[in-house]
Amino acid sequence: MTTVETVRGYLTDNEIEFEETQAGAGGDVSFSLALPGEKKLQTPVRLDVGAHALGVHAFVCRNPDENHHRVYRWLLERNLRMYAVSFAVDRTGDIYLEARLPLASVTPDELDRILGSVLANADESFNAILELGFATSIRKEWEWRVSRGESTRNLEAFRGWLEAGVDPDPPS
Repeated sequence: MTTVETVRGYLTDNEIEFEETQAGAGGDVSFSLALPGEKKLQTPVRLDVGAHALGVHAFVCRNPDENHHRVYRWLLERNLRMYAVSFAVDRTGDIYLEARLPLASVTPDELDRILGSVLANADESFNAILELGFATSIRKEWEWRVSRGESTRNLEAFRGWLEAGVDPDPPS
């Protein structure tokens, strides 16, 4: 079974909706999908099957508005504890989870572990990244909604530091 067949079979067997595209003359194939989460409602993922490796690319968050040094340090410290994936930043500052696996290691069990790692790390990290990199915007949105009696439901995760009027200090 080829790596493309393994990936396609895994996604189909696990009822994960995906789009498959052939990229370039080299025969590389990409699979685009979205993993559902709780804190981060969905994580877009692209799996690139190349000549020698499977590339895993998952978008986590856009370029932070502020506090870049602290955000990037938090991401690097988190990298030390993660299975197979690492946080990365593209040239525009957007945050991704990235991995490269040799084709010989791509099995349904390993795909399950890798995608599980992507999902867990994107979801568990999302609010901390928002707190560190978007605190001013979150605070302004909260104040605007409260002043107008609007729902703050999607900001509930940040209620503690917002109501206390302090800067966020997310866990490592």
